[in-house]
Amino acid sequence: MMPGMDPKGMAKMMAQMGIKTEEIDASKVTIELKEGGKLVVFEPQVVQIDMKGQKSFQISGKVQEENEAGEDDIKMVMEAAGCSREEAQNALRETEGDIAEAIIRLKGDEG
Repeated sequence: MMPGMDPKGMAKMMAQMGIKTEEIDASKVTIELKEGGKLVVFEPQVVQIDMKGQKSFQISGKVQEENEAGEDDIKMVMEAAGCSREEAQNALRETEGDIAEAIIRLKGDEG
């Protein structure tokens, strides 16, 4: 924001330039990282910015990094379901980390 400019004045100036902003009422924002894991923004303040049809988002809040399933979880599923590491990881990903559900799904595939 420009120093000394009130938010209403800034919004008016942006509207004159064809830039529209809209506040999005979100409870949580999740960003899935290419290398695995996630960034989760809790209690986010999200603003959508539309400039000549190109949309971008400004997000602020409490950020927590969530890695793929933990090593202990993977081992537990592998042992209980008698499956490979890859199968255990996939099952945990599909069940969003629910160990019991992952085991049930893997054991159900045997039948």
